[in-house]
Amino acid sequence: MNFKEIFRSARDSIRQNKLRSFLTLLGVVIGIFSIIGVMTAINVLQQSVEDNMNGLGAGTFQVQKFPNVNMGNNWWKYQSRKNLDYKDFQRLLPRLTIVDYATAEDWRWNNTFKYKDKSTKANMIIAGITHNWEFTNNLRVDMGRMISQIDEENASHVVILGSEAADILFQNINPIGENIKIDGVKYRVIGVAEERGQRFGNSMDNRAYMPLTTYFKYYGQANFTSLNYCFSILDQDQFEEGMQEVINELRLIRGDKIGEDNSFEAWTNASLIDQFNQMTAAIRIAAAIIASIALLASGIGIMNIMLVTVSERTREIGVRKSLGAKRRDVLFQFMFEAMILTEIGGVVGIILGIIGGNVIAIIADMSFVFPWDWAIIGLVVCSGIALIFGSYPAYKAASLDPIEALRYE
Repeated sequence: MNFKEIFRSARDSIRQNKLRSFLTLLGVVIGIFSIIGVMTAINVLQQSVEDNMNGLGAGTFQVQKFPNVNMGNNWWKYQSRKNLDYKDFQRLLPRLTIVDYATAEDWRWNNTFKYKDKSTKANMIIAGITHNWEFTNNLRVDMGRMISQIDEENASHVVILGSEAADILFQNINPIGENIKIDGVKYRVIGVAEERGQRFGNSMDNRAYMPLTTYFKYYGQANFTSLNYCFSILDQDQFEEGMQEVINELRLIRGDKIGEDNSFEAWTNASLIDQFNQMTAAIRIAAAIIASIALLASGIGIMNIMLVTVSERTREIGVRKSLGAKRRDVLFQFMFEAMILTEIGGVVGIILGIIGGNVIAIIADMSFVFPWDWAIIGLVVCSGIALIFGSYPAYKAASLDPIEALRYE
């Protein structure tokens, strides 16, 4: 019996017992779906984190009051820290010798922008920023100019609009030089930012950037809010040294004692991705354990069904052997039957897992991810299940005596 005949015989056997085959491979589908679905969802989130962190650019790091990811129950520890304020930032600047650009920022959500009779929804964001912010946060303008040091020193009433806000307020109108109102205060538009798309499912274009000093006039002085500081170092060879310089100088300014932890958090793109991976490691392990249990149960089910199949087809095995079929032919036939059964379940589980895992990408408008590595691992695992749990029934079938098999009722 050649390979094609063995394959055809195994396929026909599965077709003749559709319900039994379906119930058998259901366990494989569930096991593969659970692990592929979870891993795909994690990969979607990880890809989104990596893509969105590219917005900071290489050689950039941030300092803030709270950590980006806090897995413990120690929120009070960070809340009791002194705020990062504008005075500390100004004191820090002349001490830095390695950093090329340093900026500070603060944010206010759920605002409405108005221009004459037009108005945005109350989902706009205001960013108070210092000059050079374009170098630390990759902000570029399509038209107009950036916020300057003079704007910051004079607390000028000027703004740079995100592309979404500009499209809503200024259809077919050049916005440069026009005045808009935010909370009843008039601001002159000096620039329109390039379209930045979405980050973590949120628009990056529904905002207005104004000098931080102007922002303080209407939304709180520095002692009432904690700023984010951002630093950019162009020479990658000096990045670690420059980051340590900022940490050391900021500790001195804030009075952090020797031996005490920093009273602030410093993070880079790489550190945030590492934190995310650590956070999801437990989820990956849990998914693997759950899937392993489901696959073990499905493997036992496959062995049971294959043993039943051998019993039902004992006379057929006897006929094949009496007509010249070799022991290995029978062995391969039943092994292939188990292999086809598990691989069908594996492919269905992989497809459902990828679709299920990418639901997050669809909902949050993230990039679609196809986890080739896990798909291959899933198929290999299915093959392993077939080999392990299908080998005994196949061996039993191949070991039958043809005469005794023909007498079997």
